[in-house]
Amino acid sequence: MEWNPQTLQFLSECFLNTLSPLPEPRRRAESALSDASDKPNYGLAVLRLVAEPSVDDQIRQAAAVTFKNHLKSRWSPAPPSDGESQILTPIPDPEKDQIKTLIVSLMVNSSPRIQSQLSEALAVIGKHDFPKAWPTLLPELVASVDQLSLANDYVSVNGVLATLNSLFKKFRFQYKTNDLLLDLKYCLDNFAKPLLELFKRTANLIDQAVASGAANAATLKPYIESQRLCCRIFYSLNFQELPEFFEDHMSEWMIEFKKYLTVKYPALEDSSSDGVALVDELRSAVCENISLYMEKEEDLFQGYLSGFVEAVWGLLLVASASSSREQLTVTAIKFLTTVSTSVHHTLFARDDILQQICQSIVIPNVMLRDEDEELFDMNYVEFIRRDMEGSDLDTRRRIACELLKGIALHYKEMVTEKVSTQIQSCLAFFNENPAANWKQKDCAIYLVVSLANRKAGGTSFSTDLVDVENFFGSVIVPELRSEDVNAFPMLKAGALKFFTMFRNQISKPVALALLPDVVRFLDAESNVVHSYAASCIEKLLLVKDEGARPRYTSADISPFLLVLMTNLFSALQKPESEENQYVMKCIMRVLGVAEISREVALPCINGLTTVLNRVCENPKNPVFNHYLFESVAVLIRRASQKDPSLISAFEASLFPSLQFILARDISEFFPYAFQLLSQLVELTLLPDNYVQIFEILLLPESWKKSANVPALVRLLQAFLRKSPHEMIQKERLKSVLGIFSRLVSSPSTDDQGFYVLNTVIENLGYDVISQYAFEIWVVLFTRLRSNKTVKFVKNMIIFMSLFLVKYGSQNLVDTINKVQPDIFRTILEQFWVPNLKLITGSLELKLTSVASTKLICQSPNILDSKLWGKMLDSIVTLLSRPEEERVEDEPEVPDFGEATGYNATFVHLYNVGKKEEDPLKEIKDPKQFLVVSLANLCAASPGMYSPVIGENVEQTNQAALLQLCNTYNVSLV
Repeated sequence: MEWNPQTLQFLSECFLNTLSPLPEPRRRAESALSDASDKPNYGLAVLRLVAEPSVDDQIRQAAAVTFKNHLKSRWSPAPPSDGESQILTPIPDPEKDQIKTLIVSLMVNSSPRIQSQLSEALAVIGKHDFPKAWPTLLPELVASVDQLSLANDYVSVNGVLATLNSLFKKFRFQYKTNDLLLDLKYCLDNFAKPLLELFKRTANLIDQAVASGAANAATLKPYIESQRLCCRIFYSLNFQELPEFFEDHMSEWMIEFKKYLTVKYPALEDSSSDGVALVDELRSAVCENISLYMEKEEDLFQGYLSGFVEAVWGLLLVASASSSREQLTVTAIKFLTTVSTSVHHTLFARDDILQQICQSIVIPNVMLRDEDEELFDMNYVEFIRRDMEGSDLDTRRRIACELLKGIALHYKEMVTEKVSTQIQSCLAFFNENPAANWKQKDCAIYLVVSLANRKAGGTSFSTDLVDVENFFGSVIVPELRSEDVNAFPMLKAGALKFFTMFRNQISKPVALALLPDVVRFLDAESNVVHSYAASCIEKLLLVKDEGARPRYTSADISPFLLVLMTNLFSALQKPESEENQYVMKCIMRVLGVAEISREVALPCINGLTTVLNRVCENPKNPVFNHYLFESVAVLIRRASQKDPSLISAFEASLFPSLQFILARDISEFFPYAFQLLSQLVELTLLPDNYVQIFEILLLPESWKKSANVPALVRLLQAFLRKSPHEMIQKERLKSVLGIFSRLVSSPSTDDQGFYVLNTVIENLGYDVISQYAFEIWVVLFTRLRSNKTVKFVKNMIIFMSLFLVKYGSQNLVDTINKVQPDIFRTILEQFWVPNLKLITGSLELKLTSVASTKLICQSPNILDSKLWGKMLDSIVTLLSRPEEERVEDEPEVPDFGEATGYNATFVHLYNVGKKEEDPLKEIKDPKQFLVVSLANLCAASPGMYSPVIGENVEQTNQAALLQLCNTYNVSLV
């Protein structure tokens, strides 16, 4: 695409039309630009349009956005992901060079809006090319920022600093490597000194403006923003380690840092909330910098420490009283927390300082604010994420408690005393006027909950602040017993959270007496309250007593089970809670514990299928949907155990929904649907409608999406086990073996292929299998030759062992040797014997050891004496040594389904269960089977095998074999 008047006109018209409110011209323009984007020099042409002063600003702004996005997708295009066939044409190198030549000066001279877009575009290039492939960039930016600051053009200075900040951020987020440190050294060599000079120059301009009385908001704003950006760059350049230049000039930085924490700028801060926010952002950046030095360079920093603690302290006393200064409060408290856990903790040792921390910093920040109530009412998901799931580390409430925890590391008794006093004071305020002072009680509960300590390795919490049982009885129970479930909802949520957290310490009789009250709260209008009630019940049902016995059983919840289930399903009908994952998780847990009668099962399956039909229309919440399918699975499993006649009712409810999922191609739900179908197949007598699904299962296109494979294999196994003779009709077995062949050829699905093959062998006779044996071995040996992995070899040994115990060793040897004469010996020598010791899993270990024992004891003539002895050596290793001694890690093959993402992965349904078949039920102990079989073999040919054992079995294994013989009272002659 050449740059000429025609190109200028074409692009101008296109970008103008992309802003049209009418869909047709907008679509035409977008399509034309999309076609043009594949042409060489398109990006350069768009950049020239952005630089053209004669073009309307709106058009240039749209072009700048397009230019930035073009660079994001084309500068270094990623390979297409699954389902994408188009590979975007990368920008050619000559065009890249021209763009890099033009972009810095153009960015510097643009209007602020265009400048911000070009700054982002430049950062995109820098991510890939800076510094190695763009050595001219940093010198050009340094020269620009120097000239602009001398000219007092701080709007443009800040545009350049924003770009540098983006470029240097990588030093915060990437692991320390030699390459990264080389890049860092380059940046320090070129910019550490100019950064300090700019920082001091700007500081002087601020000081002069303040001293002369000319410090109005418009003057100060760009200066303060410039200092903030310099602080962020300082953080990036110091993050990996303290550079020598910064160490040499530390006092110059620290003097200015302290000034910004102690000086007030009324012209900005009194003018508007935006002015306060801007200065606070600078102060927050300073707090992060001094926290960094405190963590990484404590010895060098300690000379400045007490002055900074005093400055931050004074700032906090003011900021804590303001609801709009959250970021500054959090970063300032984080700094004090870092100091409190260091060797300088004595700064907090005085009684009066601790008192002031509790009264003036902790309590004001823990007390509920208007914005907390608004979040509680308007965005319950985010409120719970912060409050119950621990993502609130950057909120005032949580960070204030973290400060107390930090101080308590060295002054636990003092902290406990002060906070206990504050808790009692809050409760006394509440008791004076409960309706007006309810926030005081919430504050007391929050302090106890947030400062509780988790006991090592468990779900129990402890606290020294209060006696848990007394506090529960006097403070929490009145809230739980409150008749109005909608009154003071934040207090109710706090009480439910306390009950949930300290559930292990609250005795069973007390908890059971309160459970019906918690069930009432499922009917609360507040989303947080009924979510916390559901979570409380769900967590209570997980409590274990000694010996891992569940504390609460089906008998404990049966008196109010119907009300409980009714309220849970009602909660799912409340606004905003239609896909409430806490409620659905509670449904799943209750169904896993409760005694499920027909009276409970039928409304539950109807309720669950109603929800399933609704989410099928638009799957949004993967966590909710997972618990939904788990709930269906656990209901089917537990109800059918008690009353098999319910299966037909489950089929009648579920089948239309599952067919809808398959027919409408709701791919997110395919793995779940197939797992539920496999569960139903295992429970049913296999009526005709399942056979239709089996036909779909055999179609090659059903297996194209890797996320579906494990669930499809599970379903195929269910069919093969349920009705194996149906499978040998109408070419079906060929189709099944075709599926095995396709799966086993890929390292990511080969274990699934073996699951299919093993199930075929388990359920069909040799008369059926013999005609396909040759093709099976060819497929396996081809894969063995082309891509041998440890996982594949282990799976093949397991399969050969199964084939042997099912059809006999002679059939195994004969069918393998048909592929190539005497290849069985090669397979045995190179794969079976050396890798037998790697087998894991109790059933697999039993199967392979017994099969190997049968091979050497029931068909010894198949092996020569050396191979016989080596096989025995491997069997003894497998049976006598612990797994960690035998098995090394297998890094070469990732686990199936390792990819993340809602659409990409198979998610196993725990409650569907997995049917493990033991093909050797008649053999209880493989060790006993080995020594008894050996004894019988030796008795038939006395003296023949002892020399073979002596020559070929390792000394440690000979000793282990002798010990096994003694254990089972047999001898080898």
